[in-house]
Amino acid sequence: MATQIFNENATQERAENARLSNIIGAIAVGDLVKSTLGPKGMDKILQSSTAHGGDGLVVTNDGATILKSIPLDNAAAKVLVNISKVQDDEVGDGTTSVCVLAAEILRQAEKLLDQRIHPQTIIDGFRLATASARKALEDAAVSHKDDVEQWREDLLSIARTTLSSKVLAADKHRFAEICVDAVLRLKGSTNLDRIQIIKKTGGKVSDSYLSDGFILNKKIGVNQPRLVKGAKILVANTPMDTDKVKVFGAKIKVSDTAQLAEIERAEREKMRAKVQKIAALGINVFVNRQLIYNWPEQLFADAGIMAIEHADFDGVERLALVTGGEIASTFDNPELIALGSCESVEEVIIGEDRMIKFNGTTAGAACTIVLRGGTNQMLDEAERSIHDAIAVLSQTIAEPRIVYGGGCSEMLMSRAVDEAAKLVAGKKSIAMESFARALRQMPTILADNAGLDSADLVARLRAAHYEGKSTCGLDLFNGDIIDVTGKVTESFKLKLQVLLSASEAAEMILRVDDIIRCAPRQRRN
Repeated sequence: MATQIFNENATQERAENARLSNIIGAIAVGDLVKSTLGPKGMDKILQSSTAHGGDGLVVTNDGATILKSIPLDNAAAKVLVNISKVQDDEVGDGTTSVCVLAAEILRQAEKLLDQRIHPQTIIDGFRLATASARKALEDAAVSHKDDVEQWREDLLSIARTTLSSKVLAADKHRFAEICVDAVLRLKGSTNLDRIQIIKKTGGKVSDSYLSDGFILNKKIGVNQPRLVKGAKILVANTPMDTDKVKVFGAKIKVSDTAQLAEIERAEREKMRAKVQKIAALGINVFVNRQLIYNWPEQLFADAGIMAIEHADFDGVERLALVTGGEIASTFDNPELIALGSCESVEEVIIGEDRMIKFNGTTAGAACTIVLRGGTNQMLDEAERSIHDAIAVLSQTIAEPRIVYGGGCSEMLMSRAVDEAAKLVAGKKSIAMESFARALRQMPTILADNAGLDSADLVARLRAAHYEGKSTCGLDLFNGDIIDVTGKVTESFKLKLQVLLSASEAAEMILRVDDIIRCAPRQRRN
């Protein structure tokens, strides 16, 4: 008689059922996003009802955005969502590729399991295949960092490749220049906080531009200077309001209006003293995260100080970073306060809105990408596209090796795995051949998404690689096989991360032979 060891309502799936459930869930996630892969990939609409009764509408083909927006119940599907998030955090792009490759590896593993090959044997074969593929990728990677012109051309090509599958594909040459110029200002840093992205509806996407300096989407106070040269900037997070007592729950009783006027006068004098302390620091620009009420605003105007209120915390932190200052809350110890500086602060007009521009910042790397477009959805997707491009470029500057895209790298790795499989005895070689087939599925999916004859194109591409033409890839715009050198370039770090993350995720899912779902906790009353 079977002994019941789990709580009521808990369930257990074992052995083949558990493995099959995981593999089917992972393949379903891969199939969900694979139609977005490549320059001819399609977009998805993600729609959800918001708390205010409106519709939260997102139009995107970014794998990480799609997957993190979908509620999933399958455990293996959640693993693929996690590797997509890690890919996004680590490199910035390749979020769709990593999910699709993991799903294709598991699709091949399912066929091997049907042949009664043990999961551990499959995993051992996949590990050998991953090592062979990694070595082939490393051998094929090249770096042109010593040649300044070629290096810039490589970065432009990587940016164009990244943007070609995004909503900005029509203007990819212009945006590639914008992204490369912005990232080169970082001088090797991978801290993207110095690149501000501002979205303004209106105009068309091609009206977007890169602006020197840091732009803050706020307004200058009334009767204050609109241009300050040689700016000394205090970035603060302090209350600048005068009409409320700062003790929670405090009540004050007065017997006549004279006493009330006395309290108001004391509050005003307290605020005057605070403004005088700030002015005594020798600043001419004051940026506060909190509100600045009319009275202190007037005092700042009288002192000739430009005051900017209600700068959001993200904006305040970025501003402190790029101007070299620190965020201050109290002003009793002037020697402990680090002021920021820049060449000038001025009011600029973008579209129909007034904004504040900080020119010549201390961290001369700061710049702002101003995006224009017809709809909010278009601007949101453009921002995601730009983020992916600058993230990949910053990682490429840190790891300068490049590889070639258009299915070239996958076919190269596939051939290396096939060659290595010939030297391995036993069932592991069958697993290695299956891994090579999974790698060949990537150019197949690219061709299918472009509406081309994938069987013919991939067969020709494979033949070209076996003839020694190791830089051949797919031309998805003309439906042909071409030498992709200088045409379709990708970051080595991106490709390597996709390979390693996908194989590790597939290995982890294959190791599982039991799924135990606990009963949900019962709420009392």
